[in-house]
Amino acid sequence: MLASTVNPFATGVASDAAGISLSDGLGLRVLLLVVLVPMAIGYVLWYGGRVRKDPNRSLLQTHRVDLESLSEHGGEATEVPALTRIQKITLAIFFGAFLIMIYGFIPWNDLWDTFFGAEYPLPTFESFYFTEASMLFLVAAVIIGVIAKLGEEGTVNTIVRGASDFLGAALVIVAARGITVVMRNTYITDTVLNWMEEGVSGTDAGVFAVVGFLVNIPIAFLVPSSSGHAALVMPILAPLADFAGVDRSIAVTGYQSASGFVNYLTPTAAVVMGGLTLAKVRYDRYLRFLLPFLGATFVVVVIFMVIGGAASST
Repeated sequence: MLASTVNPFATGVASDAAGISLSDGLGLRVLLLVVLVPMAIGYVLWYGGRVRKDPNRSLLQTHRVDLESLSEHGGEATEVPALTRIQKITLAIFFGAFLIMIYGFIPWNDLWDTFFGAEYPLPTFESFYFTEASMLFLVAAVIIGVIAKLGEEGTVNTIVRGASDFLGAALVIVAARGITVVMRNTYITDTVLNWMEEGVSGTDAGVFAVVGFLVNIPIAFLVPSSSGHAALVMPILAPLADFAGVDRSIAVTGYQSASGFVNYLTPTAAVVMGGLTLAKVRYDRYLRFLLPFLGATFVVVVIFMVIGGAASST
């Protein structure tokens, strides 16, 4: 998510809270993606090559998995049953829904105009956001239920169980919105903005962009939900960017970069901890592997924020 371009659940929520289009700041995020992805791939290849030359340099040297023991306990699949026709159709609908969602969320016209100075030549959605995405997955779920012969009760129960996984994030967003409403109606937001305006007025645009990235890092630790994080901070950071003479998209990029940066290492990230559990890698060993890359990533993001802030200053 650190170099997310059009992630609707992070960049989309933040852009909406900041009152700007999802395509605003897209060019900077694309460049960040182009730089960071090869960096990550190169770092993994470098580490793998080093361990291949000298296995003693592996961070997991003293924690190797006994493959024979793992196989005896069923950790290695020897026979995988072939997919049935219904399973194949179900997977096709499932991935098809994701492809439609990705295609719908990408602002093709803005992207094409930014990079090629022309209108997007292929048909696309006039409007596609959370409402359309929700209906897309709801319809796909019903179709899958019919094809898989789950019945009315089975289909509804399956949809409810799946929706329950997102209840925690939804409650965080509601709480964050509630805090925002209370702060706005009691003029706390105005007071905070007034204090901070005095601090950022006349500040160099690049410095403000970097500060916007840095202040979001501890908040990302305290608010694990990227959507809740966006709903909490953007009502403050977006107007603050106006005071500093910086485009609001820089505040969005700073937020999402900090959120993605923290998600690399936070023990509350389900992807990180789930992956480490499956790979049987201790968290402390993972941190030792990650820290050099994390340091390089921090430097790259700071450089991009300085450049982006300077380029967007008004």
